[in-house]
Amino acid sequence: MNNTSLLSCQKEDFSLPEDLTYLNCAYMSPLAKSVADVGKRGIDNKVNPTLVRPSDFFEESDQLRRAFAQLVHAEDPQRVVIIPSVSYGIATVARNITLQQGEEIIVTGEQFPSNYYTWEKLAQDSGALVEVVEAPEGEEGRGKRWNEALLEAIGPRTKVVALGHVHWADGTLFWLTELRRRSREVGALLIIDGTQSVGALPFDIAEIQPDALICGGYKWLLGPYSLGMAYYGAAFDDGIPLEENWINRQGSEDFAGLVRYEDRYLPGSLRYEVGEHSNFILVPMLLEALRKLNLWGVGNIQNYCKALTTEPIAELRRRGYFIEEGAYRGHHLFGIRLPRSRSMEDIRKKLMDGNVHASIRGKALRISVNVYNDTSDMAALVDALR
Repeated sequence: MNNTSLLSCQKEDFSLPEDLTYLNCAYMSPLAKSVADVGKRGIDNKVNPTLVRPSDFFEESDQLRRAFAQLVHAEDPQRVVIIPSVSYGIATVARNITLQQGEEIIVTGEQFPSNYYTWEKLAQDSGALVEVVEAPEGEEGRGKRWNEALLEAIGPRTKVVALGHVHWADGTLFWLTELRRRSREVGALLIIDGTQSVGALPFDIAEIQPDALICGGYKWLLGPYSLGMAYYGAAFDDGIPLEENWINRQGSEDFAGLVRYEDRYLPGSLRYEVGEHSNFILVPMLLEALRKLNLWGVGNIQNYCKALTTEPIAELRRRGYFIEEGAYRGHHLFGIRLPRSRSMEDIRKKLMDGNVHASIRGKALRISVNVYNDTSDMAALVDALR
């Protein structure tokens, strides 16, 4: 399916209960039926280890890297690696950055902890500073003003800009192309946490040219927990991995020769892959999920989410709720801020009574839709907020 095709609802590919309105992919995606089936086959193979061949340590991992490279338009799959978590991927970046006292790491306000704690520790150890660019006060033009503040904050002392493509709490869309241009002007690295966007919002490595892109796999990549993907650019070509494991060295396919220790890493970014990344259950599951995403087309998914939510959002705005303009947020993930006449506790109860599942993050009710949602789900949301 190409990126100009009209995508229909894919609810039949999933096994969500009929009476459940699930608007919480930003918390955790459901597994597609085919992804669950692949995982069950992986368990069956582990029951009888003779079914696990030496080639299984390498072949599906390589297919997974290529599928992710296709998803984000990365020309070289050897820059794509398998990681267990966002914190692992960010820690790999931080290990290979040298900062001086007084230099700056820029992050957004209320950024997800996995893309904050590592920078805080690096700043403490080096004498650098973490500069937090908070969301501006007031609702009007909030996304635009926040991006302008980020661009203004980048200066001569900035060495790292670390943020998501969208804000995890309310879907605010960050101007990565402009941030890349400005960070390059001052010689700063651009590190993107794509966990809440990649798989539902188009991301083009060739266009944005991040120094690193880190993604958890269990949200918009529609995969299992404890497995993710990362892309590392040329800035990390000669870095030091977090761990030294056998499979990241040249010649590791030769099991009989593993006692002949090898100093050379595999090419590209493969030195950074987590040990035991050839998970015979999780890797096939994430691979199947990425194949589905590539088949559907990420642009089509974003357009589907936009078409699904446009009228419900208009209705909620008429009723006094604030939702950011579409140009400044994701269509798959957005925050609803309440009128003064409504309380979040009242909203929480109404959602529970209607079996509508969403998340409250900060001051916003976070709604995150995907291809398994349809107009009945949006009607249930509007009814709960009416």
